Amino acid sequence: MTTYDDRASLTDLTTTAERIRGSVESVIEGKPEVVRLALTVLLAEGHLLIEDVPGVGKTMLAKTLARSIDCSVRRIQFTPDLLPSDVTGVSIFDQQRREFEFKPGAIFAQIVIGDEINRASPKTQSALLESMEERQVTIDGQTYELPSPFMVVATQNPVEMEGTYPLPEAQRDRFMARVSIGYPSPEAEFQMLDVHGAVSPLDDLQPVAHAHDVLKLIDAVRSVHVADSVRRYAVDIVGATRVHPDLRLGASPRATLHLLRAARASAALAGREYVLPDDLQALAVPVLAHRLLPTAQAQLGRRNAEQVVLDILQRTPVPSAAPPAAQPYGRQPGGRQL
Repeated sequence: MTTYDDRASLTDLTTTAERIRGSVESVIEGKPEVVRLALTVLLAEGHLLIEDVPGVGKTMLAKTLARSIDCSVRRIQFTPDLLPSDVTGVSIFDQQRREFEFKPGAIFAQIVIGDEINRASPKTQSALLESMEERQVTIDGQTYELPSPFMVVATQNPVEMEGTYPLPEAQRDRFMARVSIGYPSPEAEFQMLDVHGAVSPLDDLQPVAHAHDVLKLIDAVRSVHVADSVRRYAVDIVGATRVHPDLRLGASPRATLHLLRAARASAALAGREYVLPDDLQALAVPVLAHRLLPTAQAQLGRRNAEQVVLDILQRTPVPSAAPPAAQPYGRQPGGRQL
């Protein structure tokens, strides 16, 4: 069990996170909010879905984040002929030893890059469900633990593009956040031609943190204080999606948990030991919108899930969250561990 003395301090967290952010932004230029969200998801023990049109740097973002941390990395190119066993692994009978031997699949890495995940069949996409939720894989009745830290960074093209399959609702719900990179500004695109025009910037990119550093940061994020009023605010926001007239599917209890975990990581990255309602508001769209299904009437009226979440934020009363009383970092008042 990790003790208080073993945890990274808040200063250590922000310093290490700043190194990782700087490393990623040296490649992904002009998108600081996207890089911050990716780092937030990593420290919140979540998985990130990057959705956008081809050529805007989805895979580059995933590879840069992975390259910035000294840990095991595997890349899966999702195609229509990809099999579930290619992802999770398979048991093969060894003729000489007269027993089955497990051959791990590409999912057995600390950071897994799933490129164009929605070009694989729903059956193959579902192979990720257990690993993303329980951080383990079960093959032929045998359970294999995945390494830690573990993060899936998946890219997908818009569903309207040819050769894509919509992600199942259960699959989308396991991604903590969804982000779109968007086209760069003219200045950033001009700079990209100078920096990326001759060689790939990944060639010279060196790790700026180790896997055990990330584990310490994750443990520190878990200890960020969340007041009861802020917890209730998270429940009210997510609960409102389940009764909103423009939605036929609201967010799950898992979404509430993901929203709170992401808010803890965001507060820690901002140098705070406690979560504010502002943290929940800033993360509500990327954490909730991809889980929601608008009604047919809302779609006809061009009302998308992002607009519904913003509407809910405007209508939900915001609590007054005063900073908690002075206390040792990582502990609630009274000394109870979070």
